[in-house]
Amino acid sequence: MSQIDSLPLPLEVAASRFAALGSEQRLNVLRCLVRAGEDGLSIGTLGERSGVSGSTLTHHMKILTQAGLVRQAKQGRSIICIGAAYDEVKNLSAFLLSECCADCDSPEKDHPHG
Repeated sequence: MSQIDSLPLPLEVAASRFAALGSEQRLNVLRCLVRAGEDGLSIGTLGERSGVSGSTLTHHMKILTQAGLVRQAKQGRSIICIGAAYDEVKNLSAFLLSECCADCDSPEKDHPHG
């Protein structure tokens, strides 16, 4: 098994998710959802907090949802964005750190993430 095969996410999935975060507005929307916690936010509240609303927010939510970074659910007539898809966001972070310092000359060096 190659090093890339043992990563927490397949390379193409990670690339797709990072591409979805390649917009300042989408990154800001995801950060607002992460800050909101497990209860999530209604679309209206998310728009207020992120400064993105209407069809632009709908477009960004579609991309983030397709990338698996945001989960949505309906509650009555309101759409509640169930925060970030925390497991997927954690997997994306782990993807970046999974091989931290793997090519360092000295294995005794302190690793910056723990």
